[in-house]
Amino acid sequence: VLEDVLNIVSSSVGSLTNPNKLSNSFKSIKNLNVAPNTIKQYLEYCVDSFLIQKANRYDVKGKKYIDTPLKYYFTDIGLRNVRLGFRQQEESHIMENIIYNELINRGYQVDVGMVSISEKNENENYVRKQLEVDFVCNLGNKRYYVQSALNLETREKTIQEERPLMNINDNFKKIIVVKDNMKHWITEEGILVIGIQEFLLDKNS
Repeated sequence: VLEDVLNIVSSSVGSLTNPNKLSNSFKSIKNLNVAPNTIKQYLEYCVDSFLIQKANRYDVKGKKYIDTPLKYYFTDIGLRNVRLGFRQQEESHIMENIIYNELINRGYQVDVGMVSISEKNENENYVRKQLEVDFVCNLGNKRYYVQSALNLETREKTIQEERPLMNINDNFKKIIVVKDNMKHWITEEGILVIGIQEFLLDKNS
């Protein structure tokens, strides 16, 4: 069961999960009844052994933590890849994990941000939606909001990645990290776009 839990976490880096969800997966896929508390304890063992780290969800507008679900990231992406036999090389998830590790190494407390908005649907009725900010980073009186995106090939893709950031009503710096090796630039909305190579090599990025 411990191995299966670790395999599931390896496969779902950067995805929201919780012990209840994992327990249901065991029941439906493997026909095993594993209590959520057991899975929670196994995950804590992996955290205590510095194999994985957990990122809690933070309601940016409500200024409070959300108990569940949360995300798990590997402290060493190479160990994650070995665990899966170098399969499942999703660039977006691996890049997100690398950015998370870099932010932790720079001393930030890193949470997964959530922003609630109300918008009209096709019936002209207002509905509530939750937008995700990949990382809310705090260090002393500093705060940064960071999005991980493989690319911003079109204006539509740029707007999509900017949307959660634009719904945060404060003046802390907002950043989108992309895979492309390029000179950093500022979007029309004032958000910094920076390539991952510059982000990783420049400690003041």
